Amino acid sequence: MDLIFWRHAEADDWTEGCDDLQRSLTARGEKQAKRMAAWLDRQLPEGTRIVCSPARRCEQTALALGRKFKMRTELAPDTTPDALLAAAGWPNGKSVVLMIGHQPSLGQAISLLLGLQQDSCPVRKGAVWWIRTRERDGDVQTVVVTVQAPELL
Repeated sequence: MDLIFWRHAEADDWTEGCDDLQRSLTARGEKQAKRMAAWLDRQLPEGTRIVCSPARRCEQTALALGRKFKMRTELAPDTTPDALLAAAGWPNGKSVVLMIGHQPSLGQAISLLLGLQQDSCPVRKGAVWWIRTRERDGDVQTVVVTVQAPELL
């Protein structure tokens, strides 16, 4: 199974009393989302299942890709790595899944999958981590396919 984590692009800063779910992408964030979406569009196979946090900044990031996606509350800013992975169907899902969400939950899920000692793996705004589970010689392995940042594309 392939699981792709895409952190939303740069968004307006959180301020006291704001509705966190309504924060929008900045102009820079819109450019980041478009750049990464163009790269992803060339890489993603047909039938990729795309799920997105209900936060406006994640929805805007998903819209840059121009493909159908579903909003899932399991990807909201306060989610847990276990809820995130369950929503993806990891590791037994049959399709490629692209999840658009937030730090620290994306980084925590990546850390969990890769067996990292730290609590969370840093994921830059607008960046993609592509993880794959595979079987080799009867051993199930989790590998990193690629890590891409919008500034490097």
